[in-house]
Amino acid sequence: MERLPKIALPVVFVLIALVILISKSAVTIGSGEAGVLYKTFGGGVVTDEPPLGEGFHIVAPWNKVYVYEVRQQEVFEKMKVLSSNGLDIQLDASTWFQPKYQDLGKLHQEKSEQYIERILLPAIRSAARSVVGRYTPEQLYSSKRDAIQVEIYEETKKIVDDQYIQLNEVLIRDVTLPPTIKEAIERKLKQEQESLEYEFRLVTAEKEAEKVRIEAQGKADANKILSASLTDKILQDKGIDATLKLSESPNAKVVVVGSGDSGLPLILGNN
Repeated sequence: MERLPKIALPVVFVLIALVILISKSAVTIGSGEAGVLYKTFGGGVVTDEPPLGEGFHIVAPWNKVYVYEVRQQEVFEKMKVLSSNGLDIQLDASTWFQPKYQDLGKLHQEKSEQYIERILLPAIRSAARSVVGRYTPEQLYSSKRDAIQVEIYEETKKIVDDQYIQLNEVLIRDVTLPPTIKEAIERKLKQEQESLEYEFRLVTAEKEAEKVRIEAQGKADANKILSASLTDKILQDKGIDATLKLSESPNAKVVVVGSGDSGLPLILGNN
């Protein structure tokens, strides 16, 4: 095997050096990520320029790029907090968040890559303690869960809004009470439901009775008016009309005019 010319050796070394240099200078930012550039000889973290976006980038080998996920993320937290009367409540919450894209350099410089543990989670715990402490276990268990969720979100947002974190949502997954308190609340709720059903039946029965009374009074008033308007002459005329209609039927009968009670016709049939 022939030896390489002496002039080729430096070229090989240069090519190797270039390959090493490019490999150390090339940075690929993945989907849903962004990079914070740190200039070793140029003032440290770059905060006055947008972060490096997705794709391939060439940076000086003496600089460094810190990659952050900038898509919406979720963190789940189990917390023990106190209710307004001092009882232990376990709260399970999910938080949706993401770093503010344009402030990614400031987030890295001031809060570091551990911003979730250092900023976000303590803020959620503080807001949860503050909000839950305003409610009783019964309110937490039944009617106030949606209100608590909104209040925890609003208080957490106030804390993290100027910490370069975008808070999207706080979801209360579960509220766990001490077993004895939960059983007492369920018994109370059951009794209240039974009481409401009993009251409903009483109201329904009262309305039905009132309806019957009104109908009976109406009938009585109608009969009273009818009785007052009927005279003997009217009754005799109606009796005669009815007798005449019956006499027109084909059945054999004898009509004796003026022989009935009150002078009304008397009909004698063949039966």
